[in-house]
Amino acid sequence: MTEVRALVLTGFGLNCDWETAHALALAGARAERVHLNQLIFGAKDLADYHILVIGGGFSWADDHGAGVILAVRLKYRLREALLSFVERGGLVLGICNGFQVLVNTGLLPGFEPGRLSREVALIDNDCGQFRDQWVHCVFEDASPCVFTRGVTAMDLPVRHGEGKFFAEPEVLQRLENNRQVVLRYAFADGRPAQGTFPENPNGSLHDIAGICDVTGRVFGLMPHPEAFHHWTNHPHWTWEKERCRRLGLPLPDEGAGVRLFRNAVDYVRHQGAL
Repeated sequence: MTEVRALVLTGFGLNCDWETAHALALAGARAERVHLNQLIFGAKDLADYHILVIGGGFSWADDHGAGVILAVRLKYRLREALLSFVERGGLVLGICNGFQVLVNTGLLPGFEPGRLSREVALIDNDCGQFRDQWVHCVFEDASPCVFTRGVTAMDLPVRHGEGKFFAEPEVLQRLENNRQVVLRYAFADGRPAQGTFPENPNGSLHDIAGICDVTGRVFGLMPHPEAFHHWTNHPHWTWEKERCRRLGLPLPDEGAGVRLFRNAVDYVRHQGAL
């Protein structure tokens, strides 16, 4: 069986690395937290890994905009390594601040593989406030995203101040036509949020909570799947415990967010060593 090696980026304000590494470990990967400078100065080589995760936090305190400085560092110090990693079949996941980084580098939306072009943005929430809440998300069946195969809906937490997905109309249409929209904010019953606050916590156009590139191997989302690694992370876990007791059902083994990481690990195993 292929040992799946995952690199979780750390340093300069990224602060969800421990939870992300834990979720990857639960999914069966060997996860390693690696400081950005270890990659830049050659102590670690991205080519030695199958999965790259840029997690949440406030890299460089979101100075000059969320994810901007980290994106510049990656784009101009690790450009060839990143492009080579994606070209050879590596998986890239950006969560919250990591999603902001991916759109600022141009790895997303990635209409043309091998070309870093910034065509979408994550801007200030319409409500004018930092949002820390749980949201309900629905996933697009037709999306090529390898992280979300078989996932239809999920509750996940968000915590961001710059999470509104924005793009020009022609770019939005291209994303829709290519099935690159992976998940959207929705009501608890699955109906589209259609911009309704707080179900859509930031005013994202088309209720977009995450997108992938054309290959489906580069994926960014604002909600935090690593923060739902155990079923008791959910604010309604006591209700779920009582429901299972009354119905004679076993308690969940883990939080729903682990499913996204397990899909990535399974994909690598099925593809074989890179």
